[in-house]
Amino acid sequence: MMRLSLAPLIAAALMPLSACASDTANYPSLARRDVERAVLAPSPAPVSAAASEAAADPALLARLPGLVAAARAAQGRFAAARERTERLVAAGAGSTPGSESWAVASIALAGLESSRSDAMITLADLDALHTEARVNNTGGANDIALARDEVASLIGEQDRILIALRTRLGG
Repeated sequence: MMRLSLAPLIAAALMPLSACASDTANYPSLARRDVERAVLAPSPAPVSAAASEAAADPALLARLPGLVAAARAAQGRFAAARERTERLVAAGAGSTPGSESWAVASIALAGLESSRSDAMITLADLDALHTEARVNNTGGANDIALARDEVASLIGEQDRILIALRTRLGG
């Protein structure tokens, strides 16, 4: 009976692993570096928003009411379509998806969502302006935030209505 020794098999299995540790000139060590051990000093206290904001660009400030007005106009279209959509959803509620009443209600709901999308475009514009003002410290960030909050509030109310209608329709 021939006796096999495990030592050559173990050595052969471990040989590829030795290559991982042999080329320290081309590959950096994975040991923790001194800079990673450094303790950072606490960050300075934040400066108040009023004190840190630069003077706002008058053209930017003049643009804000137009953006808010666009969101309010979208809200007006949403409100105008809401009553009809609620009636159609009530008629389609409980019906089989794909049925005539369900399809009519779904189309009306899509139209209502389209009005919400118009307000979302305005919110996206305000978000971009706010980000630019904050990052570049160009001023007007507080005024933009107020306009953005107003538009976000309108959209939040629209979202609650749409969720309720989708739930009633069953979709």
